[in-house]
Amino acid sequence: MVVAFNVTGDEQGEWTVLSVSGELDLVTSPVLRARVHDAVAEGRHSLVLDLSEVYFCDSSGVGVLIASRRLIRSCRGDLRLILPAQGAADGSHVNRVLGALGVRRLFEVHPDLDSATDEEAGPLDEEAGPLSA
Repeated sequence: MVVAFNVTGDEQGEWTVLSVSGELDLVTSPVLRARVHDAVAEGRHSLVLDLSEVYFCDSSGVGVLIASRRLIRSCRGDLRLILPAQGAADGSHVNRVLGALGVRRLFEVHPDLDSATDEEAGPLDEEAGPLSA
């Protein structure tokens, strides 16, 4: 079975939302890297990466996420990830990979687009769900 990789962009208020689907790996991660760089070059420093439809993520995909975080932070911007507990058919693969590598704590993670683009909503805790104030 061939899984197509796709990155689509949208605007949600002040946020640029890149929705990613398919496999984020050595072959496809440069596409996401380029899209993030393009958004930053256009002056968009509030970025949401919706990874809820990513079925597979390898170390190069994780590398792109970490590099994106570094780039956005260097611009004094904000990067948020959408990693729902259930996504991409059988659970958020990216969430599990980031957790296993111990880097999930580097990211502000939200369960859905509404939460990710809402200034009042808190990110998800790694274990329990939304963080309390």
